Order: sequence, then structure tokens, then C-alpha cells
Amino acid sequence: MTRALAALALVLASALPARAEPIRLWHAYGGAEEAALREAVREFERRTGEEVDLLAVAFGAYLAKLESAIPTGRGPDVFIDAHERLTTYVDAGLLRPITGDVPDSLPPESLAPLRQGDALYGLPLSLKCAALYLNTDLLPETPESLDALARAQLPEGTFPLVMEAENGYYVAAILHSLGGQLLTDEGEYGFEGEAAERTASWLAARVSDRTIPDEATGELVQRLFASGDAAAAISGPWLAPDLPEGLHWRVVPLPPLQDGGEPLEPFLTVEAAFAASQPEGDERGNAEAVEALIRFLAGTSGSRIRATVGRQIVADEEAWGDSRLGHDEFLTTFRRAASRARPMPTHPRMRMTFVPVQRALRRVLRSGAPPAEALATGSRDFADDTRPPPAERDPMPLLLVFGLLMLALVGWWIHKARDPAVRLAIKHSIPAYKWVAHAFLAVAVLVIVPLLVGAAVSLFAGRGRDLHYVGLANYADILTARGGDLLGDRSFYIVLLVTVLWTVLNLLLHLGIGVALALLLNRPKLRFKGPYRVLLILPWAVPSYVTALAWKGMFHRQLGAVNAVIESLGGDPVSWFAHFGTAFTANLATNVWLGFPFMMVVTLGALSSIPDDLYEAAAVDGATRWQRFRRITAPLLVPSLAPAVVMGAVWTFNMFNVVFLVSGGEPGGSTEILVSEAYRWAFTRGQLYGYAAAYAVLIFLILALWTRATVWVGTRSKRRAPVGATT
Repeated sequence: MTRALAALALVLASALPARAEPIRLWHAYGGAEEAALREAVREFERRTGEEVDLLAVAFGAYLAKLESAIPTGRGPDVFIDAHERLTTYVDAGLLRPITGDVPDSLPPESLAPLRQGDALYGLPLSLKCAALYLNTDLLPETPESLDALARAQLPEGTFPLVMEAENGYYVAAILHSLGGQLLTDEGEYGFEGEAAERTASWLAARVSDRTIPDEATGELVQRLFASGDAAAAISGPWLAPDLPEGLHWRVVPLPPLQDGGEPLEPFLTVEAAFAASQPEGDERGNAEAVEALIRFLAGTSGSRIRATVGRQIVADEEAWGDSRLGHDEFLTTFRRAASRARPMPTHPRMRMTFVPVQRALRRVLRSGAPPAEALATGSRDFADDTRPPPAERDPMPLLLVFGLLMLALVGWWIHKARDPAVRLAIKHSIPAYKWVAHAFLAVAVLVIVPLLVGAAVSLFAGRGRDLHYVGLANYADILTARGGDLLGDRSFYIVLLVTVLWTVLNLLLHLGIGVALALLLNRPKLRFKGPYRVLLILPWAVPSYVTALAWKGMFHRQLGAVNAVIESLGGDPVSWFAHFGTAFTANLATNVWLGFPFMMVVTLGALSSIPDDLYEAAAVDGATRWQRFRRITAPLLVPSLAPAVVMGAVWTFNMFNVVFLVSGGEPGGSTEILVSEAYRWAFTRGQLYGYAAAYAVLIFLILALWTRATVWVGTRSKRRAPVGATT
């Protein structure tokens, strides 16, 4: 009976229509925008009966995850992103065109940035651009221009305007009003020439006269405006959720730069829903449902939900007929600002302009470099970042050499295996190999295979996934400074010198401070040893990135504790990241704080193993404290400290977190070390993974040679040491 019921259930189940797979939607929203998207999706599910799986992906990893997941079929059916990546997505084959009807309520100007040729690849969801936030208690009237803000009568210590003056996204609004552009239609770098120089000069003048604060980041913009210490702020709709309830403010479109001029033209970002392409053989067959979801989200019903719940400036025109939107001053103001904005170019090189622009502006605003000179440096950086990769080469010579090496290795093994003694040794060693097999496999999978893959990638060149074999061309480019000055900016040899200086100074300070504190804590008569040890180990126990961010804040020119102490002593605040010496010092201080506890702990352990009899005998012989340290303590510490020094050197040589988070390589990349320079080539200079992998291989070789040399020197020293030298 049971079997009959099971068979009947199987027949009935096979007769029912198969349930379609859920539509997978990826986004990078958070807060109210994510809540609005979820509500809109629930409404779509209620109306259509379709099921939608939402996945929030971190913004920093969004592009990489899409590029890796979509071609393998593990990616989304629909994803939401900004329009400026459109060309990158199309060239990578990650999108399929929208083939169904487009809602008539979507204006043509919001659809234009989403077209490539005759194909439409997405539907617009929201429009985002910069506008001017005003503190109405300080500025009850709208200023006629940004220059007028500098003339406003404000309380002492209040900034007339706060903006990210080193961020090309916001600076572009000023540049556009002066007739310039960050990137030309042909993909050429545009932040140079008269318009760019006037923009940089205007910003330098406003920073100099304290209209705009120094070194303003997004966090500082939010903090100063939210606390009432700034009368106006240039930012986008993302600033509003972070403003306190007691602050009286409103937002207006960006005014002209100067009285009587044309209004500023900020960049416009169109956030859109895109249909992801599917790999061959995919049988989900949900193309119609995918486009239905996109049309709903971009259409009137979905737009009303996203605007009322998520406070998004939606593109759909009919949605604005809702009284809740039409009477919302915040939304309508940003809608007017978006109508004046200039869509950001979709050229793949667009995102590669921001780092050179930022560094050029920092040279002007922090280091006081002449605008023409600083902008020319930015142009050279952009040209270097966008340089075409080496030409493809024939891999046959490499394969031939590899084959010959493998044949030689096999021949050597056969020759050794013919020796009866070797065969007997292998036979007796098989039980031992069984015990370590699992460890060998783990090391092979986690260490050896990644190293081999990285070494293989270093033989290829290209951007992103578009790689081709170039042999040793990446190594040649690195070691010849890409055909430029061997000791010029971003040269491998300059970065290597900085890395060696960084490693040596850190090791000396780690060792000196660690040993000194250990000797102090090891004194028999010292009270409260336990609490002291706990407090001194805390810097090592706290995650390094947390410590690095804390120290970066302490070195901030405006709000940092270090400058506050300097000013309290009558000194002038220091722009720590404007010059190599001060930026390097900030990195060094942070890493010394992180590193000395390790050396202290190792030294304490070594001191506890030294017999007291040696010190008692030395005291009887009349040895002074210094003689006891030099003749007993120091020689007996060396065997324990030597491995710690080797490990500390490797850690410090590759201390990415501190350099990346504290100085960020500033000024102008001069404080980059080899590992952070490799990161730049991989992720901020056009995804040159092969070039970055070659950097990583060179780092590995340098550390391997240094470690072997250290072991060799230590071994020779032990052999040469006379018997009883340590006592």
C-alpha cells in the first residue's frame, strides 16, 4: 500500500507544471533604499506570482562579483548599478538588451545614457547628482554664487562651504562651468589646460582663505554640516539620512561659481536595472519575467514606492503626479538639479580619471604645487595607467622549456629510483608519508597552488578578464620603469627603496622598544606587572585596520589629536600627508605602535628562560648591570629574537593595511610600498592583474632571498663562534 501511494504521488508530481526558478536580483543598497526596493519587489510578487530573491552585495566588490558570477551562471538575472559602467558591462558580455516595451513615462533623456548604438540595456530607476545643502539658521537666503558664500557673515570658526575639494566627482561641476571636462568623448584625459588650471586655482584660493576646509573627506563634510560648523555643503541625496533632526536645512541646485555666471553642472548618475546575460545552455527561461520585473521597478508603481519609502529621485514622470512627491521639497529640488546635470560618460576610462585627478588636486591644495605642473603630473599618471598592454607572444618557447624541465625532472627521479638504497628508504618512509599526507594536501591547496597560479598570471597582460600571453614582458616593464626614468615616479626601484627604508626603521624601533619594555617588565621589584603587560599587549591584540583608521584620524589636519596637541603648545597645524617626510612618519608611528608588543612578548619569553645562576655568578665576579646585559642577556636573547626578526621583517615588508589606510600612498604615491603598489596596479589602475601578479612574484623572490641569506649568515656565525663565547 505504501509503495502504491508513493508511486501515485510521483505520477501526480510529474504531471504538475515545474515551478520556475526565482528571479535573482542583486543590488548594493542599504538603509531606506534597500527597504524601498524590498517593498517594491514584494508588490511585484503579489501582482505577478513570481518569486524574487534579493541579494545585497558590498559596493566595493560589486563589479568583481558580477564579472566572475554572470559568465558561470551563478550571477543575478537582474542587477542594479550606475550607468557609467555600461560600456564595461557590454564589452564583457554581461548584459542582454531590453527587447520588450519601454514605459512611456520614462523620459528620453534618462534612457539615453543606457543605450549603446541601437540597443537599450537597462531602464532608469533613480537620478543622483550633487546639490547645495544650506543651514537655514546661518544662511536664510540662497546665495547667488559660491563666491558669495565666502562673503557671508558667519560666526567665528564656521566654514562658509564644505565640499570634497580633492574629489573629481564634485570638482567636475566647477570644471564643466568653466568649459572643461574630465574625459573627452574620445576617452582622452581632460583635466589639464586653462579650464582645469582655473578650477584648481579657485579651489586653492578658497582653501587658503578658509572658505573650504583642508583635506575635506566625505566624513568631514557630513560631520561639519551636521554639527552646524558649516553654512553650506556640496553633496548628493546620500547626505540627508545622516543629518540630525534638530538641524534646520534645505537643499537647492548648485548656484553659479561667480556672481552672474552660469549654474554649475554636476555629474548625473542614472541608476538603472539591467538584465544580465545568461551562459549558453541556461534553461531557466525566465527572460519575460525578468523584463517584467525591470519594467515594474522603473515604472510608475515601483517608482512611487521607491520615492516615498527610499526617498529616491525617480526617473518616471507619472510618479511625480503623486502629491506626496510633488510637495516634497527635497525630492523636487534634486529633480531640478538632475535636469541641469551632465550624464557621466560611460567610457571605460572614465573611472580611471578620478585617481590622477585626486592626486593632481592634492599636489595643489596640500603641497602648494603650481596648478599647471600638478595637472601635467596627473596627465602623465593617466597616460601611464591607460598605456596599452604588451603585444601577444607565442607561448611555444615557454612550453618547450617547461617540457624539457619536466623531462629532466622525470629522468632524475628515474635515475634515483634505480638505486636500491633509495628504493629501500622510500619503502620504509611510506608510513611516515601517510601521516603527513593531509598536511601536504592542505599546504598544496592553500599555498602552493595559489603561488603557481599567481606566477602563471604574471606571464599574461590585459585588463580585467581580457588577458593574453606576453611572456616576461611584465617583468621587463617593471624592471625598466615602463620605459621611463628608472628613478622617476612609481618606479619599481624607488618603491623598493621606500619599502626597505620602511622595513629597516620599523624593525629597529620594534626591536628597541620591545626589548627595552621587556627588560623593564622583567625587573623583580616592579609592581603591577600584570596590568602593565596587558596594557602593552593591547596594541597587538586590536585588529590592525582598526588601529590604522584610528591613527589616520589622529593625524587629520582639521580634527586630529596630534595637531590639537601641537596647537595647544603654540605650534601651527601640520598637513601630515602633504609631504613625504611627515606622511612616512605617520605611517611609521602607526606601525611601531602595532609592532613593538610582539617583540616585547618574544623577549619576555626568552628572558624567563635565562638561568638566574648566570646573573648571580656575574654579580659575585663584580660585573656591572651593563656588563651583565652585554655578556649574558644579549647573547642569550639572539637565538630567540632571530626568528622573530625574520618574521617581523616579512610582516613589515608586506604591511599593506597601515600604508593603504593611513597615508594611502600620499603624497603622490611617494609612500607606497611594493605590496600596496601591486594593489594599485590590480584594482585602481585599470585592473592590470598580470602586471600586479609580476609585482607579487618579485616581492616573493626578494623575501625568499632575504630569508635564505639571513639563515645562511646565522649558520656561518654559529660555526665561527668559539666554544663558550655566549657565556
